Amino acid sequence: MAKYKFEDIAFNSTDKKKPVEEDKYKYIGLEHLDTGSLKVSRYGSDIAPKGEKLLMKKGDVLFGKRRAYQKKVAIAPFDGIFSAHGMVLRPKENVVDKEFFPLFISSDYFLDAAIKISVGSLSPTINWRDLKELEFELPGLSEQCKLAKALWSVNRTKEAYKRLLYYTDELVKSQFFELFGDVEHNPKALPIKKIGDFAEVKGGKRLPKGEGYADGPTEHPYVRVVDMINRSVELSGLVYLSEETHKKISRYVISSKDIYISIAGTIGQIGCIPECIEGANLTENAAKIVLQSDAPVDRDYLIWYLSLPVGADQIEAKTMHTTQPKLALYRIEEIEVLIPTANEQKRFVALARQSDKSKFELNQAISELNATYKKILLENLG
Repeated sequence: MAKYKFEDIAFNSTDKKKPVEEDKYKYIGLEHLDTGSLKVSRYGSDIAPKGEKLLMKKGDVLFGKRRAYQKKVAIAPFDGIFSAHGMVLRPKENVVDKEFFPLFISSDYFLDAAIKISVGSLSPTINWRDLKELEFELPGLSEQCKLAKALWSVNRTKEAYKRLLYYTDELVKSQFFELFGDVEHNPKALPIKKIGDFAEVKGGKRLPKGEGYADGPTEHPYVRVVDMINRSVELSGLVYLSEETHKKISRYVISSKDIYISIAGTIGQIGCIPECIEGANLTENAAKIVLQSDAPVDRDYLIWYLSLPVGADQIEAKTMHTTQPKLALYRIEEIEVLIPTANEQKRFVALARQSDKSKFELNQAISELNATYKKILLENLG
């Protein structure tokens, strides 16, 4: 493999313009780029962006130079304007194959090296004068062409799986609406009750001042919002409390029969804890919904209900958006719930669980493709 300075691999297009009103429709900012995806799936602005922006052409590689550790790289889907906090890059085709170029820019090989030369603390940024001097090893053009074909094949399959994930989510949403409708219109004329009518909402507890986590696993796990994933709890990252600390906050535990809901920072994580951590301590940034014994809703139905737009939109509307978003306990009790029959609730939960199983399998397939993709790049780049 030959070694090249980055300025011998890529052009850095610095052509700019001050946006006019019609430019808002074809504006791409760093917020529109998704880590790990070369595809731009959203764009545009409500008003014409302020300040000069970079001109981009369809097929250009857009690279987020500000906070580059986010690893945002994408291919411009049309002619338009791009954030001045990025770079518009084009391949020097005597050195790099144009199909291989975006794959190279999005690789860890390139990005890890670029991130190391970021300057600044609050919003670290990469300067072209430093980036252009970085050296990279590249295989020959014919080998790059072969690599591009293999990698784009993997990429297309991965994007197809991601679309299936999206459609799986949409199927559950549409099935709920078809079966039960929504609270506002209630086309099925279902009973509607507030959560406070059939459950009690209780908060978690901050660790006492001066108290921390235990050095290793104990009988008292402490469930944080970061542990709340996919309507359950990720056990591998749990932290634990000592017996003494647990006793101080032992009133603030959660049962596997309860529902947790995050109420500060990241709002609206919904689920239940596994039976294996029954009685775990609960963070102050979450609350538990304790159903009455004669509650008209199944626990799992309510979890799905609050996760879907019919419940999630109410959670959003009741959240106080300040510097640190917060959801008050009494506001949770005000959430209105459609109450179908017990059998209808169970049938819907069964359908939703099947969708979760399909999503799990799709995510596994995507993880395997990501591993294959990275392995190919690692074996063929310096």
